[in-house]
Amino acid sequence: MKPYSLSAFLLLLFAYLGVQAMTGERGLLSGHARDALLAEREAQLTELSQKRADLEVRARYLRTNSLSRDLLEERARVVLGFADPRDYVVHVSASAAPSTKVMAS
Repeated sequence: MKPYSLSAFLLLLFAYLGVQAMTGERGLLSGHARDALLAEREAQLTELSQKRADLEVRARYLRTNSLSRDLLEERARVVLGFADPRDYVVHVSASAAPSTKVMAS
């Protein structure tokens, strides 16, 4: 049994590494999962880039050299929680959101 132990060990090692190369985290068969994750992250990146561009525009209008009075008033109202007496304020709670269920007749 002694002369075959090294061969058996190398065969088992080769089999283990072969299985890992095919089904492991970075294996050949897990490419679809990586592609799906990449597409999801690219969509998140696009969304965050759009949000950042919007925030940069808003920040530019709040600087002292190009101050937008409308944006400043809007932000002050949101932050301080005040409203103009001529404004209509509608409070909407998250739990009272309209449901999309359709009742069968």
